[in-house]
Amino acid sequence: MLTDYYGDAPRRPQFLQRLFDATAPSYDRIERLIGFGSGPWYRRDALTRAGLQNGMRVLDVAVGTGLVAREAIAVAGGTGQVWGLDPSPGMLHEARRLLHLPGILGLGETLPLHDASIDFVSMGYALRHLEDLVRTFREFRRVLRPGGRVCILELTRPSNRVGRAILRAYLKRVVPFFTLVFTRNRDAKLLMQYFWDTIENCVPPDRILEALAAAGFVRVRRTLSLGLFSEYTGQAPGPEVSAVGDEDRQVRGNFAERIFPIVEPRA
Repeated sequence: MLTDYYGDAPRRPQFLQRLFDATAPSYDRIERLIGFGSGPWYRRDALTRAGLQNGMRVLDVAVGTGLVAREAIAVAGGTGQVWGLDPSPGMLHEARRLLHLPGILGLGETLPLHDASIDFVSMGYALRHLEDLVRTFREFRRVLRPGGRVCILELTRPSNRVGRAILRAYLKRVVPFFTLVFTRNRDAKLLMQYFWDTIENCVPPDRILEALAAAGFVRVRRTLSLGLFSEYTGQAPGPEVSAVGDEDRQVRGNFAERIFPIVEPRA
């Protein structure tokens, strides 16, 4: 909770909706300004690594202007279908205008979909805005068919002090300044300042993995790219889910990409 922005906790949802509604027309321009390698190629690769395939039915939660959904559409192909869900009417309008996808106005904590109706749930850079991780992840699991997959993309605060200081200076000072210059939108500047504070105060990766496992997901794993981009993945239990092997219990990768051991649900 970042009460300096909105006062007490009950005002938080209204603050976020107003902020995202006001910045929706500028959001894609802001994302291109931020850069940091999280462009279309990264999002598409992350979705593919998580198991998204042609023909799948996909729900993109917190779709925003459709940055992740656009790549999901490209991967799922003409035989798949992608829905976008968002609590911000402004963001949902932009996603529908740009991608012509079916839009659902709603919250990740209470998905208005039938049980076992989706093959793949994605969420990009919105985990920091959730109020209850386990409750949300249980909803993800509920709408997924047995063996269905979840992929959550998120920015992670660098573990070393120097990297954290550089990122803080960039996202807290540089990006808000240039956001105001290029968009002339003071709410967009405020959003970027808020953006960094949510990264700095987000729960640690271990808590996120534990919440996914507590919600009933299996083969829960984190992949870290460039020391900054975290991909949290898991599967809904089902007969087609493979067993966890010895390799799954080891850290592997290199300086650019690290794959952490699978987190198994507690007995």
